[in-house]
Amino acid sequence: MSESQWTAEMVEARLIEAAEILMRMPRPRVQGFFSLWPQISPTFDDLVGQKPQPMSRPTPSPAAIDRAEQTLDWFKWLEPADVKLVWARAEGTRWKNICWQFGLTRATANRRFDYALSVIAWRLNGRRVPGKRSRQFVVEKAKRGG
Repeated sequence: MSESQWTAEMVEARLIEAAEILMRMPRPRVQGFFSLWPQISPTFDDLVGQKPQPMSRPTPSPAAIDRAEQTLDWFKWLEPADVKLVWARAEGTRWKNICWQFGLTRATANRRFDYALSVIAWRLNGRRVPGKRSRQFVVEKAKRGG
């Protein structure tokens, strides 16, 4: 993507992708503990009557991990409360739960979310967010990509 083409929708898509990638990362393991016993392969008789195990998600590619790391760097442009709100939404948290957690109405939470995405889009496009303009101005410009 070229630098001048970022919109709020593109930013939102990248944040959702980053959240999904982080969910697919393997869990950290405690180092120093391991077993010397050989791995036992179950036979057919052992598997009869057992419930099928859910398949584990494939680990993300190194390029996807790099994109997720770059995406997480975008949060330095936001206020800490907005970072939490945006990340909760990227992880798929429902608006009702977000409103309850932050003590906001649905309209206010949505406005703050749109503004945060717009700030990121402006910064990715190499522009400074104007301090003397309204939040609505920033959101409208970011939605159009200009």
